[in-house]
Amino acid sequence: MEALARLAASIENRSATVAIIGLGYVGLPLAVAVGAAGFRVLGLDTDPAKVESLAAGRSYIRQVSEDGIGRLLAGGRFEATCDPARLGEADAILICVPTPLGRHREPDLGFVARTAEAIAGRLRPGQLVVLESTTYPGTTDEIVRPILERSGLKSGTDFLLAYSPEREDPGNPVHATAAIPKVVAGDGALAQKAALALYGAVVERVVPVSSPAVAEAVKLTENVFRAVNIALVNELKLVYGAMGIDVWEVIEAAATKPFGYMPFQPGPGLGGHCIPIDPFYLSWKAREFDVSSRFIELAGEINTAMPRLVVERLAAALDEKARRGLADSDILVLGLAYKKNVDDTRESPALRLIELIEARGARAAYHDPLVPVLPPTREHAALAGRRSVPLTAEALAGFDAILLATDHDALDLPLVAAHARLIVDTRNAFARAGLSGPSVVKA
Repeated sequence: MEALARLAASIENRSATVAIIGLGYVGLPLAVAVGAAGFRVLGLDTDPAKVESLAAGRSYIRQVSEDGIGRLLAGGRFEATCDPARLGEADAILICVPTPLGRHREPDLGFVARTAEAIAGRLRPGQLVVLESTTYPGTTDEIVRPILERSGLKSGTDFLLAYSPEREDPGNPVHATAAIPKVVAGDGALAQKAALALYGAVVERVVPVSSPAVAEAVKLTENVFRAVNIALVNELKLVYGAMGIDVWEVIEAAATKPFGYMPFQPGPGLGGHCIPIDPFYLSWKAREFDVSSRFIELAGEINTAMPRLVVERLAAALDEKARRGLADSDILVLGLAYKKNVDDTRESPALRLIELIEARGARAAYHDPLVPVLPPTREHAALAGRRSVPLTAEALAGFDAILLATDHDALDLPLVAAHARLIVDTRNAFARAGLSGPSVVKA
């Protein structure tokens, strides 16, 4: 217990070293926030390019400023490394690694398990380990704790274990990491107290819950809520479209109701590291208890079908407006990131749109001011290395249709409207900009 007392004291006086494993869209903003709170941060990642970039004070994520990294480096409060042997230096270890889906929509906890094994090999008394990766209820207790206890140390006695789900929203200019309330659950009272103290020093508000399983369920509930409601408006778009009703006008008017309604926007499909993936973690786990999660499965079917429906709308618009088929046409996809004003292409529906367009015999290019080169992705490896084409009047005139997939603020929509032959808009961006016309079709 003496080691745990030293841990508590180091958190209280902010002399603790906090290791953050996984310096991506969750881990890097968290590292900056933890460092800004006065702790020394040791960032670990398997990608040497990320470590090299951070050592030079360069940020590879738009939402993380280089000024913030530079201040931590100058103050000696941040260091990035690829060496897991250095985990022994840390008083607290926060796990921010991916939790993707397998080929059959089953949870892939390989990154979590391998990270826990790496920690177990260096675990010492008096350390706090917190899982932040999104996962199904039971992961912390059933997978992470047994791996860590293979070290011979016991949770709650020798080391402390907790779960606190990440809540990052890339591109959100209002809700920075330190301003987002943090749900926290420990494996026992001592772990709860230590984790609350650590996060309480970093964020404005901590929200304690009774167990790691509850905290894991909180994160899934947040994302299931979004997935189901996005599926609903995507389906309403199809229903109202068949009636000749503009779903975006309907949503805008409905949003004036001051109670009992929250607006969600339709689009070409789901993207990002959470919403397309996390609900299936819950539906998979539900089957263990012989429970059918029909809303979740149905929402997944609707959202997954949207890229194919958008391409059908594109084909119909070419036929109706240009009197030509999709095959052998030249299509420019505007916006490759999964949401506006970010450079993140993970699970982006735009990638699926390109594949479907080309499968129909057309040629697809893309323009995205935030994604100059398409990085490698698990599901769309053949597209890696493609480059954003310049957005010029001459280039626009050379395409048979422009398909807007992601409505970045930096896109020059007036230029597109002035020179494109046909525009298929999946985000209602042109109408919002006052650029509606016979050449603009909503999808």
